[in-house]
Amino acid sequence: MVSVVHALSGAGIDDEALRRLEIGLTEAGRKALERGLDLAAGLYAGKHLGTGEDILPHAVGMALQLSALNLDVDARLAAVLFAAHDFLAEGDDKLTAQFGAPVAVLVSNLHRLKGLRPLTEAAAKGAAEARAQAEILRKMLLAMADDLRVVLLRLASRTQTLRWFTDHDTAERRDLATESLEIYAPLANRLGVWQMKWEIEDLSFRFIEPATYKRIAKMLDERRVERESFIDVAVARLKSEMLTAGVAAEVYGRPKHIYSIWNKMRAKDLDFLEVYDVRALRIIVPELKDCYTALGLVHALWQPIHGEFDDYISHPKGNFYRSLHTAVMAEDGRSLEVQIRTPEMHRHAELGVAAHWRYKEAGSSAVASSAYDEKIAWLRQLLSWRDEVTDSAAWVEQFKRASLDDTIYVMTPQGRVIDLPQGSTPLDFAFRLHTDIGSRCRGAKVDGHLVPLNTPLANGQRIEIVTAKTGGPSRDWLTPGYLMSPRARQKVKAWFAGQQEQEMLAQGRAFVAKELQRDGQTQANLDDLAHKLGFKNTDAMYLAAARGEVGPRAILVALRGVPEETQAEPEIHTKRSKASDSRILIVGVDKLLTQLGRCCKPVPPDAIAGFVTRGRGVSVHRLDCANFRNMAARNPERVTDAQWGAKEGIYPTDLLVEASDRQGLLRDISDVLSKEKINVTAVKTLSKSGVARMAFTIELANAEQLKRVIALVGEVVGVASVRRG
Repeated sequence: MVSVVHALSGAGIDDEALRRLEIGLTEAGRKALERGLDLAAGLYAGKHLGTGEDILPHAVGMALQLSALNLDVDARLAAVLFAAHDFLAEGDDKLTAQFGAPVAVLVSNLHRLKGLRPLTEAAAKGAAEARAQAEILRKMLLAMADDLRVVLLRLASRTQTLRWFTDHDTAERRDLATESLEIYAPLANRLGVWQMKWEIEDLSFRFIEPATYKRIAKMLDERRVERESFIDVAVARLKSEMLTAGVAAEVYGRPKHIYSIWNKMRAKDLDFLEVYDVRALRIIVPELKDCYTALGLVHALWQPIHGEFDDYISHPKGNFYRSLHTAVMAEDGRSLEVQIRTPEMHRHAELGVAAHWRYKEAGSSAVASSAYDEKIAWLRQLLSWRDEVTDSAAWVEQFKRASLDDTIYVMTPQGRVIDLPQGSTPLDFAFRLHTDIGSRCRGAKVDGHLVPLNTPLANGQRIEIVTAKTGGPSRDWLTPGYLMSPRARQKVKAWFAGQQEQEMLAQGRAFVAKELQRDGQTQANLDDLAHKLGFKNTDAMYLAAARGEVGPRAILVALRGVPEETQAEPEIHTKRSKASDSRILIVGVDKLLTQLGRCCKPVPPDAIAGFVTRGRGVSVHRLDCANFRNMAARNPERVTDAQWGAKEGIYPTDLLVEASDRQGLLRDISDVLSKEKINVTAVKTLSKSGVARMAFTIELANAEQLKRVIALVGEVVGVASVRRG
């Protein structure tokens, strides 16, 4: 230890600092810390950080802060060896061999967080988009630290750097202070580590707004004697009243934080003398019930200020901060702020997560207690925060029920941070950036290495997407494992739905053009034609034509103005046969051209009838077909009897399915049809609001086969209804 003491003395670290480093450690812990200091002294000799600060004093300063937070020997060793990876070959293996795996992991994770420095710098330099990411960067810091001691180590390092800047005015001091105020002070607030929070805020404010800082500090100093005299009298009065009430309380003046005073002056547009916590007391009482007794005594001694009472005991802050806050008017007309809490509340208020760090020395490992496990489980929920901490009790209850670790944070090649659901893949990342990037994604690199598109991503990874110039998604992406985000899955489905619509538009456009050409009216106004047919635009007309809802006769009527009553039934777009359909017999007529109506698709033994069309023979319909009934009502003389002829044949019919949308639904229904040896000639699907509607055109031999198919499809998981079209 003599060589260590000599090296540390040369770095300006005295024996008292070494003593404070070892407070609370066992003999084994002290020896391990001495070995760590010995290694650090050799590694860091003559070495400096990027700011110019000597590494050894920085490391010891970090360790002293963690010692003040009562953290274990592993955390203190990790602070001492925080820069070992920069100077020690095979650092992980050597640290594991000398100090154990927990220390090596802490040091390695702390080294990993250094990779975020370019991001935190960008968030502090004023770019609107970068500054908007400050909150997500704080979440990312927490997410990348499997052990929250790593975050405390990072906070201690930043605090130590700010301390060094008090005596060294370098060019980067202001930028680093801005970064600290944007990223690290709110992070300390989230963890409830008030010691670090106040110091980071005050030092950062001192470097960013030196004139304002000095002005407030001067005003505090000018009234110091007056303030201390008032506090002494107030403390004596409160102690006397508390003793009379039978409560042994600790009462003292509360430290003043310049940044907090300035924030209140700015937020409430107050003069310095109007800020309530310029003069402040803190009361520590033994039990919870004593808090409210003390509150009553304070309000009895001085007049409460309306609207300045907060009960953070009944309604804790989001980071579990608990205390009673009140502001009163003293006899001299000036305000006084009072905080009331128990010792346990005070420990949490000052140390935050560190106050709940319970460990037992067992060699070089730390064994967590159940209380610690519960607290860490709660802290992991910090990752799902979306807003700043609020004091709403309802929000706190909702927050407590939030899921754990449901978000990961990854980066673009430019350093932008993206939050994604746990288990997300490069495809989710691509669609999150832009729908077009996702659609044209053909490959991905994670931290510079090519990976499959269904690779789960992890916190802190840098993702680069490889895209094609043209093209779209693959249907494979809708199979499990490729897309975790429902939003991305919906975009892929929408792309394929759009493609199907484009194909139908092309079919309808070709059909209309063919009919116009056949009628010699290729110059006809298509918009007028669409309106005459009852459609709002040409695209709607084309889609209807592709679906068979608009036929040649309807187009002819719209173009020539043929009276409606002479119009036959809606045209049936089937391929014309040169001979009559032998499956159907028309009563009293031989070898007449016949065709099955596509509107109702009759199947034996459906009751059928024929309707004589102009130039297209007889169209055969089911007797319950709505189209047939309408046509028969208009032209009853053109209705003729019909019956089934040949017993064998294949007949097309429609099957309409409505079901809860899920992965694999179409595949399961197709499997049922395949097992029944049913030929499917067309499928149309539409999913909206979680409901899938499917229309299958299938070929059957008879209605009995149709009944069996309907029954089997109805048994598929999620299917709500199946009916014939």
